[in-house]
Amino acid sequence: MNKDDIRILVKDFNFYYGDFHALKDINMEIQKNKVTALIGPSGCGKSTFLRSINRMNDLIENVKYEGQILFDGKNIFDKSYDIVDLRKNIGMVFQKPNPFPKTIYENIVYAPKLHGEKNRDKLDEIVENSLKSVALWDEVKDKLHKSALGLSGGQQQRLCIARAISVNPEILLMDEPTSALDPISTAKIEELIGELEKKYSIIIVTHNMQQASRISEYTGFFYQGVLEEFDKTELMFTTPKKKKTEDYITGKFG
Repeated sequence: MNKDDIRILVKDFNFYYGDFHALKDINMEIQKNKVTALIGPSGCGKSTFLRSINRMNDLIENVKYEGQILFDGKNIFDKSYDIVDLRKNIGMVFQKPNPFPKTIYENIVYAPKLHGEKNRDKLDEIVENSLKSVALWDEVKDKLHKSALGLSGGQQQRLCIARAISVNPEILLMDEPTSALDPISTAKIEELIGELEKKYSIIIVTHNMQQASRISEYTGFFYQGVLEEFDKTELMFTTPKKKKTEDYITGKFG
């Protein structure tokens, strides 16, 4: 692995909710322009880990972390680290589509405006480019000023991805982005992820083993707050090193 290709480096990372030790000594490298899937049973720490990468867990009371998460070589927990800047560079898409109760256009320009973009032509361009990136432009170009809540679930999720990339982040975090969608919308999002990884490094939490094997280059298996195994996806799904990984992947528990 080329050191220059590592976007995020996790070193001995521990996370606590009060006294509960939710993540234990996590070490991981996230590669540039690759999809990394995080798998494991419910409540094993995948989403907690994902939310640590852009410090979303800071919004919860009584949490504590130890160790480091380095983004482009700088520890995101340093006092000097600008959280607004961090979240601009590390976008997030959630499990349930959560468009703002605003127009499609306003959903996309929300973050660019927040970061100081005032030029109307530039904002129009951002809207068009973001929607084209998620293959939604042709479906919504004539209703940009209608409510985003009128879109189907799959369209809403693509809109949320467009919203996340409107400020040109470097990393995209996705927390089970297809679990609330039908198979056709799921296939569209998976295809979209394949396109987006040319431009972004993507980390996706998924319960769907087939999805992890289809869309990712690397997979991490979490169990009870421990990263049990992390490897190239192909190896994880064909020759896992640990019995626990094999048992989970073959459906013996989950």
